[in-house]
Amino acid sequence: MEKKQVVIIGAGISGLLACKYCLSKGFNPMVFESQSDIGGVWAKTSRTTRLQSFKGSFQFSDFPWPSSVTQDYPTQHQLLNYLRSYATRFDLMNHIQFNSVVKGIEYDGPPTPSRETFPQGKWKVTVENSQSTKVHDADFVILCVGRFKDFPNIPEFAPGAGPEVFRGKMIHSMEYAAMDHQEAEEFIKGKRVVVVGFQKQGLDIAMECSSLNSFVMISGKENPCTILYRNDRWKLPDFSPWGIPLSYLYFNRFSELLVHKPGEGFLLGLLATILSPLRWGISKLVETHVKKKSPLAKFDMVPKCSFSKDLRSGLVSTMPEDFFNRVETGSILLKRSPGFSFYKEGILNDGENKPTRADIVILATGFKGIQKLQSIFMSQDLRDFIAPSPDSRVPLYRECIPPRIPQVAIIGFSESISNLFTSEMRCRWVVELLDGTFKLPSIKEMEKDISNWDEYMKQSAGEYHQR
Repeated sequence: MEKKQVVIIGAGISGLLACKYCLSKGFNPMVFESQSDIGGVWAKTSRTTRLQSFKGSFQFSDFPWPSSVTQDYPTQHQLLNYLRSYATRFDLMNHIQFNSVVKGIEYDGPPTPSRETFPQGKWKVTVENSQSTKVHDADFVILCVGRFKDFPNIPEFAPGAGPEVFRGKMIHSMEYAAMDHQEAEEFIKGKRVVVVGFQKQGLDIAMECSSLNSFVMISGKENPCTILYRNDRWKLPDFSPWGIPLSYLYFNRFSELLVHKPGEGFLLGLLATILSPLRWGISKLVETHVKKKSPLAKFDMVPKCSFSKDLRSGLVSTMPEDFFNRVETGSILLKRSPGFSFYKEGILNDGENKPTRADIVILATGFKGIQKLQSIFMSQDLRDFIAPSPDSRVPLYRECIPPRIPQVAIIGFSESISNLFTSEMRCRWVVELLDGTFKLPSIKEMEKDISNWDEYMKQSAGEYHQR
């Protein structure tokens, strides 16, 4: 029986995994990557960027980190070398077409396909490179385009209060990461920089600014970097609270028994209820460790929500080494505000009368991942299936199958504390589906399952359940 033609879009971590598992089942996938190298978002980062997960919880199941990497949090260079070694080991490079931009995909088949037969139609994948534009046929498309790239999230401002009135330079963190290290250094050196955002990328940029500018004098004063943020979040000083690896507390089968889940049944539900004090205790154990090792109380930065809630929301990350020492010495200034506006010489935080002067404002305000995903589909109907409403999650069965879009899987879009592990599990599952090991449920059944999990995530993760 002839194998289905699989097209994989993206050669980041998820794309490499999808390619590897397709090959393991005898498929001959075509992988299209818009950049000149593998790695996705890791191909181009700021100088100080490191893996924010402990390396033991961020490795391929059949390809451990080399013994030469001794750091718990490898650098971007070490991570890229690890990915290249993985691609070489499983002969993935021969299946990747670099500098190949997918301009769009269009489904050529029944408008309301049945899930009982496969395949019902073909996907037309339009790919552009420096030499030509070609259309490739595919029986199945695996989208591994991620959500942290290409479509920056720029806050909206009232008329006359946006970047158009600012005499300095405003960029998104995506633009900063795209600079080579020398260019980035020259861009921020000797400048008054405000970084908007308190997640990993914003913290990394602030650390670079403080390293360069803490002793640079402007108008007779030292030049600290200012971080503007909305909410306090749990930032781990390390991944071993009280000497216990976090993976032992949260990333194992026993920890799955501690939480209620859709479709769990009476016995599992009863067990989760009985074990709820232990779940609470583990969260408090981590919180006390973070508060002991980081001066959160001193700077009024103790989060109002529990560590467990931030973890379920995908908002937990590690704090850069030496961060609070720089706050102590004044090379990094922290300002919490629900919002801000621009003026000629800088920004003005909501509720404040004194403006913050700035030469550069860097928005580490995230990305519009849903728009990025929608842009791949040429059909407006399929774009609407990706985002039924502005405030909805992307509906994905098993976090990878869009029920109303035939012959497509989306890998690496749903977040977790260790995206590599979850992407690998989903790639294995999707390839078994392609190989005929099992069939998908009906569209109605998949949508019911998605609805149940969506409601669960709203309750457990609150306002950030869309992540």
